[in-house]
Amino acid sequence: MASQKNVKRYLAYWFQLGKKVVINNGAATLQPREVINGDRYSDEFEECWQKIISPESGDCYLEGTQETIAELLTPAWEVSPCARCSMPVPVRNVGMPPLLCPCFDLTNWPNTELPPPRSPVNNQEQLTAIRARLLNNLSSTNS
Repeated sequence: MASQKNVKRYLAYWFQLGKKVVINNGAATLQPREVINGDRYSDEFEECWQKIISPESGDCYLEGTQETIAELLTPAWEVSPCARCSMPVPVRNVGMPPLLCPCFDLTNWPNTELPPPRSPVNNQEQLTAIRARLLNNLSSTNS
């Protein structure tokens, strides 16, 4: 089952490449301008997420895909890296995979010249982990 965290990450990555989410059965689209704010998702992204998972929004899906967000949150789906571009894509647990990756209509993707989309990063946690590795390496070379 694709967890809510993985589906949220899936949308955040594609939002960073300019994709939109179609809501209300095609009546409107959502695309936050800011997706990440430091070590968390932006308030604008969180508001979009709440609209997307709201029953009042009807069927919602990422532009260029057929699977609804509600479907992705069922046990039939997981989110895995695309074989072509390494971006997160929905994959059925059983049966045939989707025909296309959402990257199929992005003429400039994959682009290894640009930084890829990412998840929020807690700088303090990252620096603490680096410090711990350095101290571990230092203590093992002194032994």
